[in-house]
Amino acid sequence: MAQTLLLRLPAPGQEDADWLTVDGTGTPLTTRQRGPLSLAAAVARSSQVVVIAPATQILLAEPALPPGSGAKLARAVPFALEEQLTEDLDHLVFALGNRRSTGATPVAVVSRSLLQGWLAALDAAGIEPAAIYPDMSLLPSNPGQTVLWLEKSRLSVRHPGKLPFAVEVTPLTEALIVAGIIPDPLAEGGSAEPQSAILYATHEDWAGVADEVEKLTDQFASIKVQLLPDGPLPWLARSLPQTDAVNLLQGEFARTADYGATWRQWRTAAALAVGLLVVHMAAQAVQIRQARHETAQLDGQIARLFSQAMPSEKLHDARKQMQARLERIRHSGPGAEYFLRTLQALSGAMPATGKTSIDSLSYRENSLELKVTAPSLSDLSQLSQQLARQGLTAEIQSSTPVGSTVEAHLQIRTAGSKARP
Repeated sequence: MAQTLLLRLPAPGQEDADWLTVDGTGTPLTTRQRGPLSLAAAVARSSQVVVIAPATQILLAEPALPPGSGAKLARAVPFALEEQLTEDLDHLVFALGNRRSTGATPVAVVSRSLLQGWLAALDAAGIEPAAIYPDMSLLPSNPGQTVLWLEKSRLSVRHPGKLPFAVEVTPLTEALIVAGIIPDPLAEGGSAEPQSAILYATHEDWAGVADEVEKLTDQFASIKVQLLPDGPLPWLARSLPQTDAVNLLQGEFARTADYGATWRQWRTAAALAVGLLVVHMAAQAVQIRQARHETAQLDGQIARLFSQAMPSEKLHDARKQMQARLERIRHSGPGAEYFLRTLQALSGAMPATGKTSIDSLSYRENSLELKVTAPSLSDLSQLSQQLARQGLTAEIQSSTPVGSTVEAHLQIRTAGSKARP
């Protein structure tokens, strides 16, 4: 499952960031860590990076925008929010979310210089973010309760089905009244209905307001307190997979495809694939080398057999040359039949003549010429007798003693045929 490094930028006046690694469901895989961005960069090399920025410096709104999309819609945003903005429009960056079913479009507005400063700090640490979200955008939406997040002097509020917003805790009672959580005793025409709320805070932040909340308990329809022993980051991480938060990295600040992260996810599989390919190619190379060696051996054997069978011809294509010679024999009249009969008779007579071997043979005009090596003349005589029993005449044309053997030339022909000179 893909891993994401969730990195929270330091709030104004602070230097250290918070980060942890989560899986695709938002479940933390590591404990929360805190320190300079340079330390987080080591983890960022193996994970996709999602940054959450202090929402106190970001305006979140849901203006009703005209139909359209892309650049046309982006041009309409500044004019739709003009009354809520105090800075020059050229100094601001407008990021759009997905249009809701109600027709409203979530928009995040941040100072251009501030966003550039965040990106410069991340770049200096070697961190390439895939997205930057306002931190309070990760507050979970609860259809039956207002979600409150208390952090130092800031109270973030998310009413059911609404965008989150933040108010200053000065004191908490006034912040809750301004946020519309508890009734305003000075309101004309009656006060608002009490609401159910769930308050998230660290042990330290809760200790600072516990007494005040205790006094305000009857002002709520219900109030539940949930402490965050590991800080807010693991809690915010759970909302990451289904978040509808607006990514500030749009337009000129849009990130190109994170090929580095993609490569990190697939590099093990790629390395295994390359290894498999190398092994396959090596095996193929061995097989090809072995096949070439066997081919060379077969070519040598063919050349030796060809020179023995057709000593007067030069080897070009053994198969075609031998086939041509057989065709000539086949079309030379009855010779082919006699040739095969003679060979059959000779193969039957050879086993009875000891270690007699044939050195060469040729066939012309119904006569088979042999050069043989026999242990003795008696063995040659026995070969002639064996052939005679099969109706063939075998004449010894010449014989020469060679050591303990005899080399002889024999002429074998059918009975009744004339001897060749």
